[in-house]
Amino acid sequence: MNSTKAQLWDRFQKHFTAFPALGLSVDVSRVSFPDDFFARMEPPMQRAFAEMAALERGAIANADEKRMVGHYWLRNAALAPDASLRREIDDTLAAVKALAAGVHAGRVAGATGRFQNVLVIGIGGSALGPQFVANALSQPASDKLRPYFFDNTDPDGMDKVLAQLHGQLGQTLAVVISKSGGTKETRNGMLEAAAAWSRAGLDFGRHAVAVTGVGSELDKYATAKNWLCRLPMWDWVGGRTSVMCAVGLLPAALQGLDIDAMLAGARACDEVTRQPNTAQNPAALLALMWHFLTDGRGAKDMVVLPYKDRLELLSKYLQQLVMESLGKELDRDGRVVSQGISVYGNKGSTDQHAYVQQLREGVLNFFVVFVEVLKDRTGASMEVEPGVTSGDYLSGFFLGTREALFENGRQSVTLTVRDSSAFTVGVLIALFERAVGLYASLVNINAYHQPGVEAGKKAATAVITLQGRVLAHLASAPGKTFTAAQLAAAIGSTDAAETVFKICTHLAANGRLRHSGGPGAGEVLFQIAG
Repeated sequence: MNSTKAQLWDRFQKHFTAFPALGLSVDVSRVSFPDDFFARMEPPMQRAFAEMAALERGAIANADEKRMVGHYWLRNAALAPDASLRREIDDTLAAVKALAAGVHAGRVAGATGRFQNVLVIGIGGSALGPQFVANALSQPASDKLRPYFFDNTDPDGMDKVLAQLHGQLGQTLAVVISKSGGTKETRNGMLEAAAAWSRAGLDFGRHAVAVTGVGSELDKYATAKNWLCRLPMWDWVGGRTSVMCAVGLLPAALQGLDIDAMLAGARACDEVTRQPNTAQNPAALLALMWHFLTDGRGAKDMVVLPYKDRLELLSKYLQQLVMESLGKELDRDGRVVSQGISVYGNKGSTDQHAYVQQLREGVLNFFVVFVEVLKDRTGASMEVEPGVTSGDYLSGFFLGTREALFENGRQSVTLTVRDSSAFTVGVLIALFERAVGLYASLVNINAYHQPGVEAGKKAATAVITLQGRVLAHLASAPGKTFTAAQLAAAIGSTDAAETVFKICTHLAANGRLRHSGGPGAGEVLFQIAG
């Protein structure tokens, strides 16, 4: 890493690759892979290309659920393996555009006038993708609708959003997104929203759209309640790769963003990254760098540093895309491998005054993916010093930070894009989607299932069931107090005393139980309130 400037320039020229059709370049010159690395990795890389080609042709990629994985078809329906799928994709895109046009023209309106706001109710990919796109492409002066989000089952968080919409619910369109329709966080958000509309004397169904699987719980509920319309989610699109279907396209279209340009960017990136020429494939370059920098086993974290406010949520979006896809205990042969790449980040140059100090001088357990955006703003910039603009400083901080890290043995990949347009956002989404799939093939894991998420959902359901039993027992003994251990024993769950204690302290904090005694956890007494 102690390269001279001349050696760095030579290495930069060798390992900087431009992709003009995408407005993208990839610089891997500040990764210290040996000269034979690409040659050694070419056979597994070609296998990864072959697996990706099979996936795009409709192979069963999510073996757990016997599902195809078809997010690439969303921006090029002609690739879908049969005519019915192609028709569904095209029809859904047309329906998204038609609904957005009707809303913008006032033909589809709320109880008190034209829709001015869109409230997206979802979680995980059903919120992270739409939030990233909304934040990246928003033009507050010209947005057709202002976006808001319920992206958790936190009552206070929902109250905060509803306070912002106070007096405007009759002009707010709610988009409820859940493939199964049974996701509890989204279900809870929908019920909270419906209650808020009801308190305002409004019919929630007249202000609601469902994006869900055909025949799902949500689909049936929306039909019964006469919602405005329902748009499909398909079982062959995972939540973390759903931003190019109605999940992401409908909120974006309602906001007035250029969804055609975003789809075009993703489609163009797919065309380039589909090619089995490793050196001329930006997703392959990215996947190979991840493999080298993490020893092919997630040995280091990935810090994502976009030098653009509009891309601030990129790292948050990539946390799910990368970590849910790659964080797997077992490989495809059933061996315990405990794979994954942890992702975090914020934005430059905010990070200059946050954690770059540790990145340069602290524990070396990471690598950096810089995202450089060449275009500063629409229109000319003022000079903050003679011959220097604010954007010049942003570029200077990026170059300076990259150099300071490299000088101290910190490695990085740089992605450079020409702007932060809808086309570019589409390029970035498609680039990372493909890189994740290729990397997963290199390390022999399934990127398209999420058994850990399902385990967490089952555990949460078990807690709610336990809470019901605790409340039932306390209600059967009004005025009587119990410790957590006594409660656990009384309901036949002796080994759940700690969970019972946590449940009861939460209920007590919200006025549903009374507590006394203490201070030790085993000494606190609980009884039913009232």
